[in-house]
Amino acid sequence: MSQPNRVSGVSAERLGVYDAIRLRRDVRAEYTGEPIDDDTLWRILDAAHRAPSVGNSQPWDFVVVREAATLRRFADHVAGKRTEFAAALPAERAATFAPIKIEGIVESGTGVVVTHDDRRGGPQVLGRASVPETGVYSTVLAIQNLWLAATAERIGVGWVSFYDPEFLSELVGLPAGIRPVAWLCVGPVREFQQVPDLERFGWRARRSLDEAVHRETFGG
Repeated sequence: MSQPNRVSGVSAERLGVYDAIRLRRDVRAEYTGEPIDDDTLWRILDAAHRAPSVGNSQPWDFVVVREAATLRRFADHVAGKRTEFAAALPAERAATFAPIKIEGIVESGTGVVVTHDDRRGGPQVLGRASVPETGVYSTVLAIQNLWLAATAERIGVGWVSFYDPEFLSELVGLPAGIRPVAWLCVGPVREFQQVPDLERFGWRARRSLDEAVHRETFGG
């Protein structure tokens, strides 16, 4: 992928942060089939790379995948994992799951594999000594940055998690010690659904904020 020599400023056409948070969806079926252009993709990756990280360790990397054969191979693998999951569900839950599309790997035209290197930053990472998980939390923050920046650009993102990590590591040639955290389908969309898919199809409703906020103690 070419590297644009600039990261342009915010345009009036882009969404504000609160609008992007409210509109953000895990996109599956709404991709137009057109590939995201390099300039826009680079802006989104730049936003991801600006995420906060424990000890400024920046433990992430991004593998951009656009080869049709690779996209198809991964899509076939994910389809097999979907079948395994569906077979393990009770009948009623399987019926709810059946119409839910779980990926847009081929349709999006671009995959971004976000990886995590727990060794990044050396053996003494400032702030990680007592909570080692803050390393991978940092990588997830980069994913959130990417997702919100993409939404602000009206670009869809879908997080695919139906895969064997070993398969994905081999597929994109990850060295030993580098783990995949996410395959993100990234591409232009026709629209963003007003209601997230898992709510629309009856898999699970969103909790209210009142249920999630506690005062002073968890039961407060």
